[in-house]
Amino acid sequence: MSTVLTIILVIVSVLLVAVIILQPGKSNGLSGAISGGAEQLFGKQKARGLELILHRTTIVLSIIFFALLIALGFFVK
Repeated sequence: MSTVLTIILVIVSVLLVAVIILQPGKSNGLSGAISGGAEQLFGKQKARGLELILHRTTIVLSIIFFALLIALGFFVK
């Protein structure tokens, strides 16, 4: 059982790294720091299209990652 969980954990880890690398950067230097507050104040949508999908995929993969780690902690002794 622990071998199967370990293999799934490695696959999820690689997918998580790939999804994180694909996401665009949030900072634009000094101009992004100045206009970033105004965008949040006036309600500019933070994530659109592909960015939203990548953001949600990151959340799901991270939850699966931690669940697998907890499961491995119970099975491996």
